[in-house]
Amino acid sequence: MPDGGDREREHGGAPEAAPLSWSARSHVWRHGCGHRYLIDSPPSRVPPPPAPQDAPSWAGALGAVHGGETIVEATVYGTGTAPVVVEALHIRVAERRALLDRPVYRMDDGCGGSLTPAAFTADLDASRPIAEPVDGYDGEGGRPLPTTRLPYRVTADDPLALRVEARTGGCDCDWYIEVEWSSGDDSGTLRIDDGGRPFRTSGTEGRPEYRWAPETGIWERG
Repeated sequence: MPDGGDREREHGGAPEAAPLSWSARSHVWRHGCGHRYLIDSPPSRVPPPPAPQDAPSWAGALGAVHGGETIVEATVYGTGTAPVVVEALHIRVAERRALLDRPVYRMDDGCGGSLTPAAFTADLDASRPIAEPVDGYDGEGGRPLPTTRLPYRVTADDPLALRVEARTGGCDCDWYIEVEWSSGDDSGTLRIDDGGRPFRTSGTEGRPEYRWAPETGIWERG
């Protein structure tokens, strides 16, 4: 089974009885340019970095695994006429393994942005990872960007947009997002994953790292 793939698509992840559906994309790069992938191939066999929108197919073809961080942008929709309250957001680590022994390929040579989106952050190395809400910041406008606070009521016309930034330095982790919901007398847990399987993130410490050098058209060490 490949390690990566194009799963940036809508996926009805709710059980049949749950009044929710969701969509998610996991190949989100920080500031639109900063990301690392672990790839089990030498530099001579790795093509140039893709445009961010082409990252799912590029990573899938190479069996790439997110290096150090995975950013997931998910949207939760109500599917019925009654409103649904999203009560809480949790991160569940399904499995931890030793760090992947693969080279690291950077999608940038240093990048930055004036906009830091609000997000829920999670430390996958913690024994019980907690999704912590962290406000963002608009550097150009000089104003904070408050993160979504839960509980939050969703309907078909008023979905909930979530950004989860999960990081690890010490494991090759399989993990997924759990959303607790309630609607009237009903309640349950919605699982958000990577097209039917967990998201996967591995730390990169001690692994050789390469950056793309456009002036030479090759991957260079360092």
